[in-house]
Amino acid sequence: MRLPVLVGVDGSEGAGAAVGLAAREATLRGVPLRLLHASPRLPGAVVPAPALHRLRDIGARLLRRTVADLAERFPDLRVESAQSDDAPAGALVAAAGDAGLLVAGMRGTGGFEGLAVGSVALRAAAAAPCPVVLVPHRPGTFTQEGRSAHGTGRVVLGFDAHRPVGEVADFAFSAADAHGARLHVVQAWALPAESVSPRTLVVTEEDRADWEDQEVLRLSDVLRPWREKYPGVSVVSDLVLLHPAEGLLNASGDADLLVVGRRTEPSAAEGRLGPVAHAVLHHARCPVAVVPYGAVVPRAG
Repeated sequence: MRLPVLVGVDGSEGAGAAVGLAAREATLRGVPLRLLHASPRLPGAVVPAPALHRLRDIGARLLRRTVADLAERFPDLRVESAQSDDAPAGALVAAAGDAGLLVAGMRGTGGFEGLAVGSVALRAAAAAPCPVVLVPHRPGTFTQEGRSAHGTGRVVLGFDAHRPVGEVADFAFSAADAHGARLHVVQAWALPAESVSPRTLVVTEEDRADWEDQEVLRLSDVLRPWREKYPGVSVVSDLVLLHPAEGLLNASGDADLLVVGRRTEPSAAEGRLGPVAHAVLHHARCPVAVVPYGAVVPRAG
C-alpha cells in the first residue's frame, strides 16, 4: 500500500499554499491526499464541551470547502479528511505515522506578524517520522498546477560527500525527477585544519585548488549512484567555502524546493532539528523539505 500525502488545514494563507503543494505531490505520486484539521487551543487549557463542539463545527466546514475546491482543481485526486481534538502539532506528528509525506504551512493562524516559522511547523519538522515539507506564503513552481511538469523548477540539495545520506539524496533526486526540475547539489566545505594552523600562516592558491579538485572528484563519485538511478535529472553540483546554512540559503534564493536532512535520535522522543535545518527554515523563501534519516557512517578516505 502506498502511503498518502498528509497536509494540515487551518484556514491560514500558509495552509492554503501547503494544500496546493500537497495536492500536486499526491497527484504525482498517485496516492490519496489526507486533510487534517486540529482545533487550535492554548497549551494546557481545558476547552469546555460547547466550545469544543463549536471548534469542530468550524473545522468541519473548513474541510468541506477545501475538499470542494480540490475537486475542481484536481478532479482525479482522491481526497480524505479528518479532524483531531488534540493540539495541532501533536495531531500532525501522530497522523504522520502512516503518511509518506507531511506538508504544512510555515506559519498557521497563530503567531505574530514577522514570525518566519510557527511552533507547529517546527515541531512537525523536528518530530514527524516521514519527510516534511514546510511551505511559506510565497507561491513557487511546486505549488502551481501545470508549471513544474515543464521543467521550470529547481531543487536545491544540501549534501556532504564525506557523510552522504541516502534518504535525503534520494528524496531530492526523486522530487526533481517527478517535477522535471533541475537539481542543484550544494556542499559547504572548509580548508583542512592543518592548512590554517598557527604553523601555517599562508595558504597558496595552488594548495587551495588541489583541495578543491579533490572535493569535486569526491562529490562526483559519491553522487554517481543517484545520477544512474535518475538519469533524466539534470544535476549541477557546487562547492562553497561557507557555513552550510549560508551556502544553502544563497543557492536557494530562486529555488522551488530546498532539501535538508534531520538525523533521528532514538533517545529523544520528540526529535530535534540540527542547526543547519533550523537556520534554513527561518530564512528560506522557498518550500523546505526536512528528511529524517538514521545514523550515517562516514566514508573512508
